[in-house]
Amino acid sequence: MKKDSLLHDYLKKYAAGPPWNLHTSSIEGIDQIVVIPAYAEKDHLFTTLASLAANPDESLEKTLVLCVINNKKKTPASDKENNRQTIDILRALINRKQFGEARETDDLISAIRKISERPVRLGCIDASSPGLEIPEGTGGVGMARKIGMDAALRALKNSVNEPRLMISLDADTIVRPDYLNSVRTAMSSRKAQTGIVSYKHRMPADETGMKAICLYEIFLRYWVLGLKYARSPYAFHSIGSTIVTSADAYLAVRGMNRREAGEDFYFLNKLAKIGPIRRINETVVYPSARVSARVPFGTGAAVKKISGDERSGHDLYDPRVFFILKKWIDLMRQSFRLSENRILEMARDIDPGLESFLTLRGFLSVWLNIRRNVKDQKTFERQFHGWFDGFETLKLVNYLTREFYPRVSMISALKDILQMSEMKYPGSFPVGDIPKTEDALGILNFLRNQT
Repeated sequence: MKKDSLLHDYLKKYAAGPPWNLHTSSIEGIDQIVVIPAYAEKDHLFTTLASLAANPDESLEKTLVLCVINNKKKTPASDKENNRQTIDILRALINRKQFGEARETDDLISAIRKISERPVRLGCIDASSPGLEIPEGTGGVGMARKIGMDAALRALKNSVNEPRLMISLDADTIVRPDYLNSVRTAMSSRKAQTGIVSYKHRMPADETGMKAICLYEIFLRYWVLGLKYARSPYAFHSIGSTIVTSADAYLAVRGMNRREAGEDFYFLNKLAKIGPIRRINETVVYPSARVSARVPFGTGAAVKKISGDERSGHDLYDPRVFFILKKWIDLMRQSFRLSENRILEMARDIDPGLESFLTLRGFLSVWLNIRRNVKDQKTFERQFHGWFDGFETLKLVNYLTREFYPRVSMISALKDILQMSEMKYPGSFPVGDIPKTEDALGILNFLRNQT
């Protein structure tokens, strides 16, 4: 009864739509929904859908694959036309009708035929056509993902089979034939309501692109490695195409946000506060490593920057910031009965930069809020990590980096963090600060097994 009232309240006050409506043949028997936002992705989306179509029949029959084709009014006409064609093809597939193949590439035709030959249950939301566009100023991919996930929540409300899963994927991310079953099996233990699927960016054919994505993915995995060393509960990857959550967890955090970029980071930051996040190693997704300027940060923007500047991408956070972070988290685990002034004194002993950060962040008043009505250690730790969350952690690391400990060379940083974590790299690190492509690839392959 309580969940029914929460669902009604969420759909009434916080959910996206109308004017967006789900177009599909049926949602009967659906236990999980894959949500894919797509903006001018005709050349990639159907390859992704074809990879999903390679999953077993029994998985496909319980899964709805929901594509949210989106743009804004000021989107270039060519992108709007790409979206219109994408919607036409999706509707033809949903309705099991023929579509015009004359203008399409052989690769696209092949992908569409693979989809049509399989029992894929497709859904489409038009957030692109005149009158249905995403409003200006309401975000981009975050809003598109929210439209899809809110529609998924509605579609799953009558499902009787647990877990009712909402699976986030991107239009340029391909999956393995074991993807749907592995995700569901991993989440069926109910020990966690949110999961992160293992990922590996696909390697571009050209060396410049290959090196760029290696350096960027090393950066991503180094960040998680540093947080793991610090024993932070926010030590997980924040990549949109890897997120899996239950409908109940989605409802508990009031859904996806509407951000232009970084929506995955903020979404997971909320989910981590209501329960553990499971790493799903049983399968892998393969995001694209293509250059993109659609969002201000993220994979596409990073690859573009690194590819265009040979000096970019070769440094990482100084490992000392993770040492300070670890000492700070350790201190707070022992601070249940300490005063705020004593905590600041001990923070200064850890590092003066930590004390100055806490002072700037108003820790004295924050501590009073944390301690108010907290009677036991477990609740105290939950309250602390509710404040000192993934976003606050990022602020601390960036503050220490900016004011005290500038970034250092990649090789130096990796050597130190592995030693601090009591891990050994099986190969030999290259001499110098800038790794060659083959060295970067070897380092990345090692880190992929650790994070």
